[in-house]
Amino acid sequence: MANFARRPLLKASVLAATGAFTPYWFSQQKTLADETESKNDRPLIGSIGLGGRGTGIAKNSTKFGDMVAVCDVDERHAQRGNERLAGGKAEVFSDYRKLLERDDIDIVTIGTPDHWHTKIAVEAMLAGKDVYCEKPLTLTIEEGKLICDVVKQTKRVFQVGTQQRSEMGNKFLLAVALAHSGRLGKIKKVSAAIGGTPKGGPFKVSEPPAGFDWEMWQGQAAEQEYIRERTHGNFRWWYEYSGGKMTDWGAHHVDIAQWAIQMTESGPLSVEPVLSKHLVPYENGMPTKSDTYNTATEFNVLCKFPGDVEMTIRHDTDNGVLIEGTEGRIFCSRGRITGKPVEELKENPLPEDSLTKLRRGKPLSSHMENFISCTRDRTLPVSDVFTHHRALSTCHLANIAVRLNRGFKWDAEAQQIVGDDEANSFLSRPQRKGYEIDSAVKVTA
Repeated sequence: MANFARRPLLKASVLAATGAFTPYWFSQQKTLADETESKNDRPLIGSIGLGGRGTGIAKNSTKFGDMVAVCDVDERHAQRGNERLAGGKAEVFSDYRKLLERDDIDIVTIGTPDHWHTKIAVEAMLAGKDVYCEKPLTLTIEEGKLICDVVKQTKRVFQVGTQQRSEMGNKFLLAVALAHSGRLGKIKKVSAAIGGTPKGGPFKVSEPPAGFDWEMWQGQAAEQEYIRERTHGNFRWWYEYSGGKMTDWGAHHVDIAQWAIQMTESGPLSVEPVLSKHLVPYENGMPTKSDTYNTATEFNVLCKFPGDVEMTIRHDTDNGVLIEGTEGRIFCSRGRITGKPVEELKENPLPEDSLTKLRRGKPLSSHMENFISCTRDRTLPVSDVFTHHRALSTCHLANIAVRLNRGFKWDAEAQQIVGDDEANSFLSRPQRKGYEIDSAVKVTA
């Protein structure tokens, strides 16, 4: 990325005296996208995984760079992505490894199903690429430890797609700033309401459609007969490929909740399932049927953190994050932020730099713009892998608890479940032969 021209970043107004948000963009100012109009300023981008969300993040990246290669194991997705992102001029691949062999590519966006994120991201960094990867970043806690190690050793810039740290009107940043300001008193409880998993099944086995590489799509996961509902948008409801709502929405709301209680570098002391319901019977934490969605449909998990702070992750109540302190409480969702401490901002606004401090001094901009600016100055983006790993570890632990239907203690420093070998076995997963992660990087605790 050394050939990128360095440009001054925009200054942003954070909070008006009325407590309302002021957009960071103004007609008299240039955006980073404006400043990358010169061919020499624009990175070359390759995009891997071009379903709906994958195409979305790739499209956002083309505001700042030029798409030169696309990849998907579904030929239809690859060709559609090429047309939408590059006017049909990009090189098209079905094997992501061929895309990573291109030395001219600076940045890779990853929008594959979750079970492929870690392997592709690790290999992309080892190939010298900066990475933007959708959430949830990993399928297991061991994968998160690995990615953190590879980022440290390769010094690549890596943004995770938890856009609530950048967008949604900056409401979530305001919620975190209020929690950190002391205006809620001592934070005692946070709740992440993330909705339940859709119900579906039993489904029929069929032949994969033409142009779709089902063998490659499965990757590290155990080989299965093709069921259409296992793929594309529905992969989220199978533990083989994802973690249900616990990691889908949990990657967003648990992240904000853990940030609010200042636990971004640690984790819970214990995890306890209050409610756990699945569509299929479970034995030893494993589903006993292969033709039905198997992630938890209903759940309520209690996570206890240091300082007598409790976090509840639940499927019911309004989707959003509730933060409760000894002096007040606020609720934040993508649609609104409410509570007396929010109302009081009209008379007593937070310091003007409160939100930019949370973004390590970077202006309030889109998630992709934050990533691109960090590739230029080689700094940590707002959604770095280290804090994401810690928040997502809480989600993974909650899933382990609901799968086994029992609680356990967690050693956040050692990143191990205490005194429960069976539960600890879920911190990693078997890797199907031929799809192992070969990082040449030693994972440390």
